[in-house]
Amino acid sequence: MDRFDRKRIIVTGAGSGIGQGTVLRLLREGGRVAAVDVTPDGLTSTAQLVDAEGLADRLSTHTLDVSSEVDVDSVIGDVLDQFGGVDVLVNAAGILRAGHTHEFPLETFNQLMSVNVGGTFLMTRRCLPAMVANPGGVIVNFGSTSAAFGHPYMAGYAATKGAIVAFTHSIALEYAKQRVRCVAVCPGGITTAITEYAARALPADSDWSLFAKTMPLLGQGEPEHVAGVIAMLASDDGAHINGTEIRIDGGAHC
Repeated sequence: MDRFDRKRIIVTGAGSGIGQGTVLRLLREGGRVAAVDVTPDGLTSTAQLVDAEGLADRLSTHTLDVSSEVDVDSVIGDVLDQFGGVDVLVNAAGILRAGHTHEFPLETFNQLMSVNVGGTFLMTRRCLPAMVANPGGVIVNFGSTSAAFGHPYMAGYAATKGAIVAFTHSIALEYAKQRVRCVAVCPGGITTAITEYAARALPADSDWSLFAKTMPLLGQGEPEHVAGVIAMLASDDGAHINGTEIRIDGGAHC
């Protein structure tokens, strides 16, 4: 399929996990992709995978801290100039921190908010004028199953994902008449660096019985399972999907 032929795409969090999988999927479908990540080594890994598939001519990589207004305005401004606009923005960048809420440092909570919510806001704000000027753009944000279902020891992370889902609804309504769609994916039980980190970062005295309702019935998913949904949502196949969220969790929350 070439659903993204001549489409200009920006993907944050592109150095690993679902972001990396999304870059590969959208390149395979004909898109031109700017891959953004805070970690240069991650971008190198993504570029190597892309090169191995012979798709490197449509990829550019950009080191960027999405929580920095200066970085976003500068780097994304350059990308928009190079692309002449943007058709799809995928806000996959995010971090997870865990701990007992009564012991959780405010500094860590603020870091979660700055990267997850602030980064989504800054990237969206920077790209919206270009999408309004060239109607038909799509923004895909990253919520989580934690936005709607209890995830113990992750209250701060869950708060950021709930905020992103609410942000998605508002953007979708505000810009619908300008033909800009905004949707969210809410993964759960996907094998990524974040989920591997979460298992290590949980308190030593964690009550594992609290996780019973978060286990995917179909087993752990892979980044490409989410990337495929993103490709549908961002393409014309998702043209009538706006202002909502899609849960991708292997049936954990049936």
